Amino acid sequence: MVNGKLRVAVLFGGRSAEHDVSRASAANVLRCLDPDRYDIVPVGITRQGCWMLADTGNGGGTGASELTVPENGLQVSFLPAGGGRMLVAGDDATPVRELTPVDVVIPVLHGPHGEDGTVQGALELADVPYVGSGVLGSSVSMDKDVAKRLIRDAGLPTSKFIVLRASEKPDYEAAVEALGTPELFVKPANMGSSVGVSRARSAKEYAACCAHAFRFDSKIIVEESVPNVREIECSVLQDADGVAGASELGEIVPDTKHGFYSYDAKYIDEGGAALRIPAPVAPELRERIRDLAVKTFETLCCEGLARIDFFVSGDTVLVNEANTLPGFTDISMYPKLWEASGLPQSALMDRLIAHARARHERTRAFSVTR
Repeated sequence: MVNGKLRVAVLFGGRSAEHDVSRASAANVLRCLDPDRYDIVPVGITRQGCWMLADTGNGGGTGASELTVPENGLQVSFLPAGGGRMLVAGDDATPVRELTPVDVVIPVLHGPHGEDGTVQGALELADVPYVGSGVLGSSVSMDKDVAKRLIRDAGLPTSKFIVLRASEKPDYEAAVEALGTPELFVKPANMGSSVGVSRARSAKEYAACCAHAFRFDSKIIVEESVPNVREIECSVLQDADGVAGASELGEIVPDTKHGFYSYDAKYIDEGGAALRIPAPVAPELRERIRDLAVKTFETLCCEGLARIDFFVSGDTVLVNEANTLPGFTDISMYPKLWEASGLPQSALMDRLIAHARARHERTRAFSVTR
């Protein structure tokens, strides 16, 4: 601590196609962190993967919609087993120096090289508390193929899907036969924010959709189209003791011009989708979805937080996916659902930080000798 404040490193940017979403999420996280309780160390990760000491006062901060990742300046690295110690280095004329250690890290990173267990592994090696799921929960939740197989094998309902690898040629007729619907949704296996997701209703569209998804991953999944579907989301949060609870439900209603909740509908078009919070869902169905959200969270070994997304058609509920580092922009569903559940965003950040530090203490208590 410094002057009674916890030192908090906020990681943002990153190497994935969700770089810009991360910058917007991080700006909102900074707005939600109580300056009387936390001393912030912003660390921007470039698209090439360099960790740079950032500045919230230039292109970021409390009034900005997103933070800026410096392309030049001081590069940051955590010391292995350093307990939050960080070194910064500039050009050859700038001596390497050590920063005041941080008490906790908030990785506000979406997609590969941030949400998939890679950064979490680095923070584990650095022996520093961090917000969110660990290596296992992050990696299995990020991979839609692995996650859906775990969900299915746990007896939880999910949509039908097939997997395609880059070495395989897309076959629309075979996919339709396997999934039972002429309309198909094609997604990169390891990506979020609807990046690379598209809809196919013919062999020509299917080939184009697969080619588009393969731009982002070497493995893609193809899912059935669920008729009359509603997109319902639920936020899950653990307390410091690791007990998970579910929020109110929210519904995404994409504008008809988008057809589904695409990246453009989420982040580009201000009128791309309406958010209904709380979602208009019958009480029995609401509790079933909330129960499924916690079960999915536990099945995928999530920790700290996750947003669980569902497809709902009539009384049929299908688990779509889990997002272990969901969007935290001022329009994002995860914090909005907790606000609707009576937990303001500043208190939400307090809870997440408390969970991270308590989990770290529990982990350090495990014996390393026989």
